[in-house]
Parts: sequence; structure tokens; C-alpha cells
Amino acid sequence: MRILFLADVFGSPGRLLLEQDLPSLRERLAIDFCVVNAENATSGAGLTPRHAERILAAGADAITLGNHAWRRQEIVSYLASTSRVVRPANLSRFSPGAGLSVLPASDGTNVAVISLLGALFMNAARGPFEIVDQLVEDASRQAQIVLVDFHAEATSEKVGLARWLDGRVTAVFGSHTHVQTNDARVLAGGTAAITDAGMTGPHDSVIGVRAELAIERMRTGMHVRFEPAEGGVRIEGALVECDSNGRALSCEAVRLPID
Repeated sequence: MRILFLADVFGSPGRLLLEQDLPSLRERLAIDFCVVNAENATSGAGLTPRHAERILAAGADAITLGNHAWRRQEIVSYLASTSRVVRPANLSRFSPGAGLSVLPASDGTNVAVISLLGALFMNAARGPFEIVDQLVEDASRQAQIVLVDFHAEATSEKVGLARWLDGRVTAVFGSHTHVQTNDARVLAGGTAAITDAGMTGPHDSVIGVRAELAIERMRTGMHVRFEPAEGGVRIEGALVECDSNGRALSCEAVRLPID
């Protein structure tokens, strides 16, 4: 099975490129299952149901969220009505939606998708390591292929979780920093991992934001309203191939168009 994870979709530039290119990308790469992190898809912070539906219609099988999950009020009732948008499992237990969803791939094979927030700077209600073992156990009862989107700030935390889960899940995709790391690999136990899969959005920017606005906030310490940038738009993510038992065979970074 060939699995495509597309990293943080940022604002309308990233979303529109995804909607335009994902159908042909799936065909060209012979993708069986596609996960899209879309927590920044609406104006750079959060996701509306309308934008979620457009991303799903373009070819995403599942959407994962992150620390901006609740930035759009409309998403609250939407999450209670869909299994295809997965919010971080370690948010409050009172949160709507689910942090684990099992969905069919193109050939009908069940694929489990888990979303988690890191502990550092992310205000998660519970630490990811506190709950991940039970999540993986629950997922493995329903699917051989288990994918984890770990939305976290610290590279050490993301590397640590990937190693902790090695041999128990198919892939651990790091997200959140919007900067793709050069470490796509298959660990010794058969788990694919990348510390951060990058950003689908405008790279002529400061992680998606118009550079002059981000720099002004950094220089002055004053509140500056961020806006998505527009230049250098590209798709980033990771491509994993696995066998029928969920063991990863290969893992490579994806960046299109290539610089």
C-alpha cells in the first residue's frame, strides 16, 4: 500500500494548490490512502467545515488537526458528525470528535489514523506518552495499518515518539513546524518516520506568514495581525509504502514543485 501524508496546509494559497494538484498527484504516485494535516487551512489558523469538505473532495481520505483545532467555532459541531476529520486525541475528554479514526483505503483495507499533540508549548490536556499505548492498541485491533500524525514543537519529542512506537505502527509523521526535515526513514522495527513533513503553502514567507508581519512582531514585541503570504507555494509531505501487515518498506519526503 502507498500512503501519502501532506503536511500543514496553510491558508488559501496552500489549500488551492492542494485542491488543484491532489487528484493528479494521487494518480501519478499511485496513492491508496491520503492524510492531510489541515489545521492551518482557513486563513492560516484553524479549519472550517466548508474547507474540510473541499479538501476531502480533492482526494484526502482523512484530515488531521493540531493546536488550532478550535480556532473556528463551526468545526465543533462538524467534528461530532464526521469520522474523516481527526482532532488530537490528547485534548480534553470533553472535546467533540475523536483522536482515532479507522477509514477504508482505495482497495477497502482498513487504515487507522491517530492524531496527537506534543507536550511542549502545545497546551495538551494530557501528555501524548500517557495515552498513546492505549490508542495504538485500540487502533491495532481494527487495522493492520496504523498512521500517527504527531503535531509537536520539539524535534526530540517527535523522534522519541517515533522510536517508542517503532514496530507497533506503520508511520509516525511529524507536523507543526512547517519546515521539512531531511530525515525520512524506516526505523529498525519497520515504522516509517519523518520529524517534520513540512508545509503545503507559501514558502516565500515566515512559515506561511507574510515575512514583514512576522518580523515586525519579532522586532517590536507588539501584536501584529498575521496574514498568509502568497509566493513560493508548494506541496510538502511524505510518501510511505508498506506491506499488508502494516510494516513500512520505504519512506521519502515529498516536495512539489522541486526547487
